[in-house]
Amino acid sequence: MRRNNYPYQPLNQQPASSGSAPAHDSLEAENERAAEELKQKIGALKSLTIDIGNEVRYQDNLLRGIDDDMDRTSGFLGNTMTRVVRLAKQGGGSRQMCYMFLFVLTVFVLLWLTLKFK
Repeated sequence: MRRNNYPYQPLNQQPASSGSAPAHDSLEAENERAAEELKQKIGALKSLTIDIGNEVRYQDNLLRGIDDDMDRTSGFLGNTMTRVVRLAKQGGGSRQMCYMFLFVLTVFVLLWLTLKFK
């Protein structure tokens, strides 16, 4: 009879008698079987923890790479914004800013149309 979904089934308790040696051998065999099952489960858990550790290291490296890329992009964007502000402060910069805005707007509209009708 199984209890709580565990494969352990208690052995019948027999009073000590002349047949105690076979009962002892059956208990020993049961312990050996249980020990072997535990050994297999421990091996599976060890393998699983090693796989989890490898996955964590892989994702850590991936996140570090993304962080480095974001830092580079942030620096590039900061430099670009500095140039745009400098361009706007120069004489005649408002006309160039208008052209740049129209160009960016045209590019976005073309991308939107391309993606919408794809």
